[in-house]
Amino acid sequence: MTTVPGGALPRFLMRALRPAGDGRPFQLTRYFTATSLVAFAVLAVVLYLLEAGEQRLFAAAQREHGGFLATVQAQLLQEQKEAGRANLVAVHEAGHVTLAHVFANALWQSHFAPLVARAQAVPVERCRAPALEAQGGTQALAGCVAGLRRLVAGLPGFTEIDAPVRSLMRRTSVFKIKVYDLRGLTVYSSELAQVGEDKSENRGWRAAAAGHPATELVHRNRFSAFEGEVEDRDLIQSYVPVEMPGGGIAGVFEIYSDVTPLLHQLEAGTARLVDVTARNQERVQQAAQRNEATMQQASTRLLIVSALVLAAVYLALLYLMRNAQRIIDTEARSREQLAQREQEWHRDKMATMAAMAANISHEVGNPLAIISGLAEEIAHWRAPTDVQPEVPNMIVQQTTRIASMTRRISDFATAGSDTPEVLDINQLLRSVCQFLRFDRRFGGTPIELRAGTGLLACEAIPDHLTEVFMGLLHALEENCARCGGTAGTRIVVTTAALEGQIRIQLACECGPNAVACRVLPESARLASARRRIEPLGGQLDLAPSGIEIRLPAWSPTKG
Repeated sequence: MTTVPGGALPRFLMRALRPAGDGRPFQLTRYFTATSLVAFAVLAVVLYLLEAGEQRLFAAAQREHGGFLATVQAQLLQEQKEAGRANLVAVHEAGHVTLAHVFANALWQSHFAPLVARAQAVPVERCRAPALEAQGGTQALAGCVAGLRRLVAGLPGFTEIDAPVRSLMRRTSVFKIKVYDLRGLTVYSSELAQVGEDKSENRGWRAAAAGHPATELVHRNRFSAFEGEVEDRDLIQSYVPVEMPGGGIAGVFEIYSDVTPLLHQLEAGTARLVDVTARNQERVQQAAQRNEATMQQASTRLLIVSALVLAAVYLALLYLMRNAQRIIDTEARSREQLAQREQEWHRDKMATMAAMAANISHEVGNPLAIISGLAEEIAHWRAPTDVQPEVPNMIVQQTTRIASMTRRISDFATAGSDTPEVLDINQLLRSVCQFLRFDRRFGGTPIELRAGTGLLACEAIPDHLTEVFMGLLHALEENCARCGGTAGTRIVVTTAALEGQIRIQLACECGPNAVACRVLPESARLASARRRIEPLGGQLDLAPSGIEIRLPAWSPTKG
């Protein structure tokens, strides 16, 4: 059967080729199908959530943009409305200042100035709030103002002012004119009922008395004008100082102008802008809805394309994994067949060695027993003068030594069972090292066993570990022979106890005249050793000067 070289497979496939704990090869397709389905499902869900989040973000951005635009337009409309009113007030204030100058030029010196001078004799201070609090409040104030009105209206020249003022304001938008002296007393009003009022606390009068015009837009439900009483009007109210030719303020004009038609036009223009803004906002919302629908369609297309791409990638990977599974299965079958052949070869080899050892033990043991018995007879029955007494003893000692060696060879070569046993690693290594001393290849590279203490037992098939250690020691001896000099070079076998493990190190210690030993190259012996070690749960690694093996220790709970 054709096998795939190990170097041609990726590293993860080589790991996958290692059988599971129950001896079955790794099921790559099954695990890939389950894992990839979960991964692709998670990826699809994440992609969908991201796309949905993007849609929500886009919709929120559209709404925020629409709201911002609506707010900006509302602010612009409000600012335009306020600017229109402010411009209206500013224009009419300028007109009122001009009108006040016209009044002053036409009537001040001839009519208003004498009246203001005569009004200085009117005691306005008695009608102010602090003086009236003790007299009854509002009723007292009304009575006091009525008294002032009578006093002012009775002044000489008062009745001659009203006619020219009305003549000047006829057919204009001016509804009312008032004149104040510098005490705040109303010395003239086109509405006679307001003559005699005190405006000293009014901010507009105070500003005008200080030389600065003051204007505001006011609304009156009812208002007394030159042409009579009007209703629901918007008025511009201005306080304008009257400047004397030589400098200084002579008095204050209060002028009311009707701006109701202008304000209606301004509001109509604002209403048209509101309608235009509303239509623009509606178009913006419609465009936002179209954009959102386009975004949803694009997102749907993206999700469909992404799903198709993911499906194509998944099918391609599944095809590759099926081929990889086929390679794994083929390699696993090849490994199983190779392991079976190695076991058969090992059984045949051990059987041959056992037969040879038995023959040696039989063929050599019988003569040795005879020689040993004769030597003992010589020692007992011959006189000391015939044979030296040390000779029979030496014969007995040497035959005992040869018999011990043949027994060790026979015990080592005896074929064992194929079932795992609880082993003493130190004892097994000691037997292997003693047996290999008979090999001439190890004559120049002796083996030194440094057995550790406190080692736990290991559960394995003895013959398999024996074969592993013999193969590795032979490979290490061949590598040590390349060191360049053999004087002082030896192989050191060290055992030590770890946490739940047994560590075995096989290293080559070079002599003083030898170059550094190279790292042991990968070979068939190492591959065969790994196939024996890994099913036990162990690990075989190459060290800088040798090999390190780790085996799991046996515990009674496992047994």
